[in-house]
Amino acid sequence: MNFPAHLKYTEDHEWIRVEGSEAYVGITDYAQNELGEIVFVDITTEGETIDKGDVFGTIEAVKTVSDLFMPVGGKVVEINAELEAKPELVNEDAYGTGWLIKIAISDPEELGELLSAAEYEETL
Repeated sequence: MNFPAHLKYTEDHEWIRVEGSEAYVGITDYAQNELGEIVFVDITTEGETIDKGDVFGTIEAVKTVSDLFMPVGGKVVEINAELEAKPELVNEDAYGTGWLIKIAISDPEELGELLSAAEYEETL
């Protein structure tokens, strides 16, 4: 399993990569591996402000559908449009081209409540 040290993680298996006041959010390598083949990503929250821990969409694999949770509160400013035609990007590159949403962070202090790569790995 791959857990890049420059990312922050949630116990719900989301990662966040902060770039200034914005951030990219996706699911971890562990999560995509557990889900199996991703067949559909359903995120309709673009433009909405969502609180930390609330659902921002769902991800569907061959055998299950899982909710996606916000790692920090923020406004969804972009959804990865490539996933509509190629949901398998989440399996192929969970931390790169398989990102799910880009957000404008509401409260940067919430980032301090997230897990480091080592802390996340300990929860597995």
